[in-house]
This record gives sequence, structure tokens and C-alpha cells, in this order.
Amino acid sequence: MRLIDQDEVRERLTYEVCIPIVRAAMIALSSGETRQHLRSIIPLAEGRMFGIMPGALGERAVFGAKLISIFPANFAQGKPSHQGVVILFDPETGAPVCVAHAGEVTAIRTAAASAVATDALARPEATHLAILGYGEQAQTHLRALRHVRPISHVTVWGRSPDRGGAFAARMAAETGLPVVAADDVQSAVAQADIICTVSGADEPILKGAWVRPGTHLNLVGSSRAGPAEVDDDLVAASRFIADSREGVLAQGAEFLRAKASGRVGDDHVVGEIGQVLSGAIPGRQSADQITAYKSLGHIVQDLASVQALMSRGA
Repeated sequence: MRLIDQDEVRERLTYEVCIPIVRAAMIALSSGETRQHLRSIIPLAEGRMFGIMPGALGERAVFGAKLISIFPANFAQGKPSHQGVVILFDPETGAPVCVAHAGEVTAIRTAAASAVATDALARPEATHLAILGYGEQAQTHLRALRHVRPISHVTVWGRSPDRGGAFAARMAAETGLPVVAADDVQSAVAQADIICTVSGADEPILKGAWVRPGTHLNLVGSSRAGPAEVDDDLVAASRFIADSREGVLAQGAEFLRAKASGRVGDDHVVGEIGQVLSGAIPGRQSADQITAYKSLGHIVQDLASVQALMSRGA
């Protein structure tokens, strides 16, 4: 059995490699080529969770699962917030053939998926990125989105001004970009062309009234029904695209809250990002339209990423 550890994932699953892999995986998902169930999440104490995500890339293709724990407080201690394994099985023999570090795969492929969505939905001239949150996904999103848009300015907001400032300084040094910590969410997004919500907030932190026309949003921080990062107004005002429509209708917290309030119905989820990528449905329809990509994360992204690492490393 092949073991792919954290260091190997970090070294070889670059954004140049991962972005096209995720793009192809999401097209395959929306075309019905893949097989998967909704994720199962077990809540634990203090906001911690354990998740199980099974799937297959096709009827006779590689299959497997991700087993992952989510401990949000870890990042402040220098540890990954997502820890676990992705395991692949051989489609011909049924034997387990590969185990990979799920935390590092998740960190990279989630940001790569947002980059794919941003490339498909954001205005071509978008340059100002706002990031709400300063954890692991904040840094990976900044790294990934630079591959699809000419980012020239970044603002970041987080609940702790000290941590927000430290994040801004660290990422400015890494990227050479002006990365500025904002005092509040409204000022962080005031001039943004692209907004990534990666805060893990329980209640909405971003209001529709603060988002200017033409903005693209990647809604990432909530991966289950319950916690929501943006308000009903913003959901209702946006062209709302899912990674998986089935998943978002069942577990997409922002959409479910807006639906429960009577602001939107199921048809507000106009389709999946894979359908936009394949040309089956339009993405952005005007320069002034607000677009939103709801990312729950999907097992096909993990399986395709690890399969590529295994194949290319053989």
C-alpha cells in the first residue's frame, strides 16, 4: 500500500497541479460520471467534528473515502485544523492501495476548488481580494486565487485584530502583495471584487448591503447545516452556484437559512459549478451581477487529487 504523507502532499500537490484536477472532477460530478453519498458529520465537544465522505470516480474507477476530524482551535497552536486520511481502493481487485494525509489534501483542494469557481464566475478584471478569516484556508485561498486572477490588493478581517494583523504581515512577506488587516467586515469588503468567507462563523458576519455589484463570493467556512457566514439578503441577491446541488440543498447553511426565512426556494440554487465549467448553464450573466459559489467540499476532489499523486509518483 502506498503512503503519501503531509510533506509529500504539500510538495507535489501544487496549485498548478490541483486546479485542473479539481476542475475536471467537478465536471465529472455534474455530468453524472461519479458516485457518492452525502457526507456524514458527527458533532463532538467544543465545535469539533468527525466526518466521513465516501465516493467513487466512476463505476469502474478508483473509489474510497475520507475520514477526517475537524478541530478549529488547532491552527492557533500550529497544528492542522483538519486531520485524517484519504484511502483509495483498486477498482479491479477491491484492495486498498493508497492512504494519503487528508488534512493537507483538504487544505489545498478546497482552495483550488474556489480558484476554479473564481476563474469561472469572477469578472476578468477582478484584482481586489477580501478574506474573512485568518486560518489555514485563508492562506491557501490567497495562494490559490493568485493563479486565476491578477490579485493586486488583499484585505483581511478576523475576530482578533492581533491575529489578523499577524496574518496580513506574514502573507504580505510571502506574496509581496499589500495585505491589509481591516478593523471590521464592512471596511474589509468595501472595495473587494472577490470575497472569500473562511471564518467558520456560527452566525452571519457578512451582510448583502455591504457587497458591491459585480462581486464574486466563495462561501467556504461552513461545511454543514447550521453555521452560516453570510445573511439572507446576500444569498437572495446572488446568482447562487453549488459545488453539489444535492449537498447544498441538504447541508448548505446559508442557503437553508434563506430558504427557511422565505427569501428563496430550491430553484435559487441555479446549478453546479461543473455545469458552468462544461457550458451546460451560464455563469456570470452581467458585469454587475453578484455571484456566489457555495463550497461544502466534495469527496471527488479528494479522490481525484490523491489518485493523481499516486499515479504520478509510481
